[in-house]
Amino acid sequence: MSKLPKIIWSKIDEAPALATYSLLPIVNAFTQAAGVEVVTSDISLAGRVLSAMGLAEDELSKLGEVVLEADGNIIKLPNISASIGQLKECIAELQGQGFDIPDFPENPANAEEEAIRAKYNTCLGSAVNPVLREGNSDRRAAKAVKKFAQNHPHRLKAFAENSKAYVAHMAGDGDFQGNEKSVTVDKAQKVTIALNGKELATIDALDKEVLDGTFMSVAKLKTFIAKTIEDAKANGVLWSIHLKATMMKISDPIMFGHAFTVFFQEVFDKYAEVFASLNVNPNLGMSDLEKKIAGHEKEAEIKAAFQAVVESDNPEIAMVDSDKGTTNFNASNDVIIDASMPVVVREGGKQWNRNGDAVECVAVIPDSTYGMFHAEMVADCVKNGQYDVTTMGSMANVGLMAQKAEEYGSHPTTFELEEAGTVTVTAEDGTELMSFECEKGDIWRMSRAKDIPIKDWVRLAVERGQIEKVPVIFWLDENRAHDAQMIKKVKTYLADLDTEGLDIQIMNVTDATRFTNARVRAGENTIAVTGNVLRDHLTDMYPILELGTSAKMLSIVPLLAGGGLYETGAGGSAPKHVDQFLAEGHLRWDSLGEFLALAESLRFIGRKHSDEKLEALTAALDTANEGYLENNKAPSRKCGEPDNKASHFFVAQYWADALANGSNAELAEKFAPVAKALKENEAKIIEELLAVEGKAQDIGGYFHPNDELAEKAMRPSATLNAIIDAI
Repeated sequence: MSKLPKIIWSKIDEAPALATYSLLPIVNAFTQAAGVEVVTSDISLAGRVLSAMGLAEDELSKLGEVVLEADGNIIKLPNISASIGQLKECIAELQGQGFDIPDFPENPANAEEEAIRAKYNTCLGSAVNPVLREGNSDRRAAKAVKKFAQNHPHRLKAFAENSKAYVAHMAGDGDFQGNEKSVTVDKAQKVTIALNGKELATIDALDKEVLDGTFMSVAKLKTFIAKTIEDAKANGVLWSIHLKATMMKISDPIMFGHAFTVFFQEVFDKYAEVFASLNVNPNLGMSDLEKKIAGHEKEAEIKAAFQAVVESDNPEIAMVDSDKGTTNFNASNDVIIDASMPVVVREGGKQWNRNGDAVECVAVIPDSTYGMFHAEMVADCVKNGQYDVTTMGSMANVGLMAQKAEEYGSHPTTFELEEAGTVTVTAEDGTELMSFECEKGDIWRMSRAKDIPIKDWVRLAVERGQIEKVPVIFWLDENRAHDAQMIKKVKTYLADLDTEGLDIQIMNVTDATRFTNARVRAGENTIAVTGNVLRDHLTDMYPILELGTSAKMLSIVPLLAGGGLYETGAGGSAPKHVDQFLAEGHLRWDSLGEFLALAESLRFIGRKHSDEKLEALTAALDTANEGYLENNKAPSRKCGEPDNKASHFFVAQYWADALANGSNAELAEKFAPVAKALKENEAKIIEELLAVEGKAQDIGGYFHPNDELAEKAMRPSATLNAIIDAI
């Protein structure tokens, strides 16, 4: 028998990283029995920082090669998409652990600091996903997960009969959507972006690649923000801004900074000289500002000035943490739109104010590209009421994601313009492809979508339609420049595929949302086929409403080279879970996403390498996952009750039991005593796991924990460890 390929399990950050210390020994004990080894690769923020500074292997680049292999197989857990604030905290922790790395140069003063900043910049924002996502996205709810959610519905809070909740966006007036131009190049060539004739960047465009240019007018952004504040005051609603400063690491922190400045304009105007002298950067939010003014003679006066604005007749600001007084303006990465907007809908159009009360809000989303989706989601619930978890249908998504598709891959070609003038995009032969008249400070960007991924995206959409037998909706707007180019390609590639009997339609964002929501309310399923950014928004919004969390979605990336990337849901890396664990030894992270991803990863190997033992192992894991759901073994949120560690024990017990009673005699013989031991020792194991509850944990670091300490904290049951380690 030929050796089966390895599975690479990403070592990442925060809650899922802690869970790995408990789960991976169990996984390896089971998979190795069928000849599959699971190995780790460190692509955590700390690992990437050490790599950037030459103190560790560049594991991310190595994985970038694996995704180009026919047998590449990676289980990718949620990682930190770092803000500058998080990066600085990580650097400080590593320095405290003895690593000789420089401080983050916030305002580089010389060539050496510029070089250091350039290295650290590679660790900011969405540094991991564009490297690994060499395929398009297939996200859907596993049938067992959907069934469990309907039988055990989580709570969605009702919208008031006359709810005042709404979403405000720029509606194409000066935003990225409204200013967009798009071309499809007719050959591979160098394309140059320039401002007033001075080169900003040159890219190597591929044949038939779609190139988009656009900009956010900062003047119109500020006018828009000011109007939303006035409207919120008039409407008597809470004010909040929703961006994605982690993924859109150039543009969105700048937009956040402008919103912060406009809301507190009088304070920023009055103390402009002080802030300039202290290098205050509003893009980094109030938390950074408070650090900068600490100890200054006017510190108390400045804080009082901010508080006066908060207590004035301005609308209330949404709170990140009411108990700590942390507002929406604390840091640009505190409120991440694809996680925050589903909560607004879940909570009945509400967010929390200073008193910890949930009140109706306006969600401010400047760019209408995706603002229209969220506006329709809220408007639908205001009109029709909250969804019914027990009957609602599903939204599955096929997302154009491969090869840094669209906005999320645009970091190298996003610029805050240093002067007013003309931005040109020029072909290799000197032909001007696009031009834009911009003002100083405007945010200009180019996005790209390559032809091979687009063709594969259309193919995958048709394949999923053939399997699911439900409508397939391409979310494309003929009146948007980028989408007009995409529609041409979609129609061309659909003509080459067998679409007989399929319901395939093309709709703009608002119409597609309405169509999908009407079907969801009728208990019917729909496949949404979207670009990269809408993919992210939809695959958090609908699963959080349907399933309670997006981490329970199957998130499969069939790689273009033939391999597979299995993402463990879209649930973020859960920093609050870590805070609770460090304080009281209780980890409430639910590893269901990892369980489901592992099953799909093993299934992928089984399809390519026919192996009876592997098929039996995978079938048994499917059974274990169903048992985990049916018996409701997800971690409790409360200290003193079974947590993440206990959930791993139950999956191991169900998995071993399924193997002991399965079709493969060799595995049945091997795992029968394991199943017996896990059942007979259940009470003792749970007692040992609960014994650490309520006790503070020292794991040696937040971003870069000590492996020995973390494993000890996450594997506290000597009885369980002995059974697993003996397999």
